[in-house]
Amino acid sequence: MKKQIAALLLAALPLFGFAAGGAYPLDSVKIDLTDKAALQDGAQTFVNYCMGCHGAKFQRYERVANDLGISEELMMDNLVLTGAKYGDHMKSSMRESDGKAWFGAAAPDLTNVARVRGTDWLYTYLRTFYEDPSRPYGVNNKVFDSVGMPNVLVGLQGRQIIGCKQVQIEENGKKVFDPLTGTPVTQEACDQLTVVPNTGKLSEVEFDEKIKNLVTFLEYSANPVKLKSQRIGMYVLLFLAIFFVFAYLLKREYWKDVH
Repeated sequence: MKKQIAALLLAALPLFGFAAGGAYPLDSVKIDLTDKAALQDGAQTFVNYCMGCHGAKFQRYERVANDLGISEELMMDNLVLTGAKYGDHMKSSMRESDGKAWFGAAAPDLTNVARVRGTDWLYTYLRTFYEDPSRPYGVNNKVFDSVGMPNVLVGLQGRQIIGCKQVQIEENGKKVFDPLTGTPVTQEACDQLTVVPNTGKLSEVEFDEKIKNLVTFLEYSANPVKLKSQRIGMYVLLFLAIFFVFAYLLKREYWKDVH
C-alpha cells in the first residue's frame, strides 16, 4: 500500500511542478462554459499549440466532439493530428523519454490543470512570457519564474519584452485620477511587459481572446460534466424545497392536537 501511495505522489510531481508559481498579481478572466464557439476555438488552439508536448489523456476526442458540437468528420480532419482514432484519448505526440531529454522532465498532462491552478492563473501565465536571454529557451515568465518551457504562442502574441511605459498610479488598491480634470495620473515604469509591434499575427485584444478561449477549453476539460452537475443540483434543490412544504404541512397536521 505504501508503495502504491508513493507511486501516485511521484506521478503527480510534474503537474505540481507546472503549478508552482510566484506572487505575481493575476488577471481575472470570466469563463463561459456555455459558449460553444469559444470552446471550439480553445480546442483548436490546444491541439495546434499545446499537444506537441502536453496531452489531455483523460479526455477522448469523441467526447470532446460531442460536447462541443463538432462533427466526427471535422474532428478527424482538423483536430486529430497524431493518427489517433476517434475514440482514443487525447495523448501528447511527444514521447515521455524525449520530454525528459529535451526539457529535463516529461511535460505534464493538462487535463486537470485548470482545477489545480484555476483559470486566472492560466490566463495570466499564458500571456506573460517575455524574452530573457539568460534562460535556456530565451524566455521567462512573470507568473512562473525560471519557466522550463519555450513560448509556443510567440507567433500569435509577438515578441514580448520588459520595457518602459506609462502606467496609472494606484493608492491603497485604487487608481488615482486628477481631481481637476478627472484624467488618470500616470508615471513611467520600466518593469512592464511590452509586445514589440508587428511581431505577432494577432493584436493584443485578439490574443487575449484567443488565450481566454484556450483557458475555457482547459476549464471544460478539467470537469466536462460541470454544467450538467449544476443543472442536477438545481433540480435537487427545487425538489427539496417542494418536499419541505409538504413535510411541514404533514408535521403541522400531526401536531395540531398536541398541546
